[in-house]
Amino acid sequence: MILGLSAFYHDSAAALVSADGIVFAAAEERFSRRKHDDGFPGLAVR
Repeated sequence: MILGLSAFYHDSAAALVSADGIVFAAAEERFSRRKHDDGFPGLAVR
């Protein structure tokens, strides 16, 4: 499993990938309710 993070730029996100493909992917703004959230995707990782 690999955890990929995109942070500290507009539209931060997190993705969990296995050998079979994408397991989970989410944009931080879906959880923080801030459009174009540019912080660490802590809520998306939870």
